[in-house]
Amino acid sequence: MLIIRSLAFNFVFYLSLIVQMIFWTPFYFLSPRHRAWFVPKFWSRTSMWLYDKIAATKSEITGVENLPEGSFILAPKHQSFWDAIAFFPYLDDALYILKRELTWIPFFGWYILKMRMIPVDRGSRSKALKAVVTATRQEMDRNPRQLIIYPEGTRRPPGAEPSYKYGIVELYTQLGVPVVPVAHVAGLYWPRRKFLRYPGTVKARFLPAIPPGLGKEEFMQRLIGDTEAACDQMLVEAAQAPNPPPMPPTAVKRLAELGVTAKT
Repeated sequence: MLIIRSLAFNFVFYLSLIVQMIFWTPFYFLSPRHRAWFVPKFWSRTSMWLYDKIAATKSEITGVENLPEGSFILAPKHQSFWDAIAFFPYLDDALYILKRELTWIPFFGWYILKMRMIPVDRGSRSKALKAVVTATRQEMDRNPRQLIIYPEGTRRPPGAEPSYKYGIVELYTQLGVPVVPVAHVAGLYWPRRKFLRYPGTVKARFLPAIPPGLGKEEFMQRLIGDTEAACDQMLVEAAQAPNPPPMPPTAVKRLAELGVTAKT
């Protein structure tokens, strides 16, 4: 049943993406940008509904009261494709930093360009970071936007040792806006590099915003401390659920460090 549900969800998920992208094209490209945001938000809600109904996996996102008004940086853990789409409905005007090559993909790239995302050229990291900061500041000066950035960069499995990059520190320092950490363990249910979608409840939480103006070390300590503590709590709750999802080796190791034995 797990395999059938997973295959069915993956098929319907990507079919929905293609169909909606084509169906909404006239409305999306003829509407002002703020009105056009209805389309990706509707697709996000649809995807979460399909995830629940087909894969039997609910999505529970709390802490909305911690989202500031206006511009801020949203800093989620990055574990799967789930955290790339689940937060759209909660943001007024989301802003992504992404590889320029993605803008070259027909339809998908045009959708990205419509929303004035920040494309980045591969090359010197220092030059790319400076360009990103400049472009992001210009966007935030033009409109109050919410930058979504994954502090650890690439996707990492639940329970993995934290590996936060310097980019989030530079953006926090240069932009002068609050940072909202986001904790979750979505990778237990929607694993990276796997097609299986495990049933259960994906829980995510917008944590209290870190105000601008802190020193670099103090900011990083708070970002890592708040995020990892909340993720540890969620990992323990998932492991102790009546029907827990399979735990990857990183999660089993972290649970052992927390004094919890993962169910097998």
